[in-house]
Amino acid sequence: MATAFVNGVNIYYEEYGSGPAMVLTSGFTGTTKAWSSQIPALSQNHRLILHDLRGHGQSDAPADRALYSWDTTIEDLYQLLNHLGVEKAIVGGLSLGGLVSLNFYLRHPEMTAALILASTGPGFRSAESRAQWDEGRLKLSEALESGGMEAYMKITAFSSDPEALASQDPIGLSNVNIALQTNQEMVPLDQVNVPTLVLAGQLDTNTIAPTNYMHRKIKGSRMAVIPRANHVANIDQPEDFNRVVLEFLKDFSL
Repeated sequence: MATAFVNGVNIYYEEYGSGPAMVLTSGFTGTTKAWSSQIPALSQNHRLILHDLRGHGQSDAPADRALYSWDTTIEDLYQLLNHLGVEKAIVGGLSLGGLVSLNFYLRHPEMTAALILASTGPGFRSAESRAQWDEGRLKLSEALESGGMEAYMKITAFSSDPEALASQDPIGLSNVNIALQTNQEMVPLDQVNVPTLVLAGQLDTNTIAPTNYMHRKIKGSRMAVIPRANHVANIDQPEDFNRVVLEFLKDFSL
């Protein structure tokens, strides 16, 4: 449990276990706490690295929106792994963290041994769908900037950890929201050429279709649906989530 000064900011991270490296990234507003139920199982045979994205949790949250972008976010993770001496890792995440993982692979395939993409999607093919999504994200940022975390929490559908969410920096989160969660164009899935697990919660109707799409487009990928789980499948049904991930990891080695 430490921070590393990388790419101009302090990034909070935690490490558990030893063996081949695995780095996991939480979704929007999530922190390392979101992976608590994965630590015992996934660190048994791996060096598990968890971190808070810039603007989240215990990492720095600059007020300047210009300090947030996809390039900056990927560089943060790249420099963090270099700081930790990691040459190659299994790269995974949930929701926004899954999209971070996918974009990290596209920029640094040499560092990515495999992908775990949970409750996420590859961006939008339709300009109309993207515009509708962006409208909702802009409303969230308006709430964050005008009323802080209290206003944001009144309009969000759920929170796995309200206390942790309430303690976060609303301006940092708004900056992340605008920089990473609006204007999402389709990621070129045909360029993915590593073992890939795509998974979603059975009750998470918004990500079932994107998960199916990624499974079809990523050659050789494995797909799993976690029964009785919603968007945060790793929290809703941790035993099933961990089992699926561990079964996937058995099929290849670093």
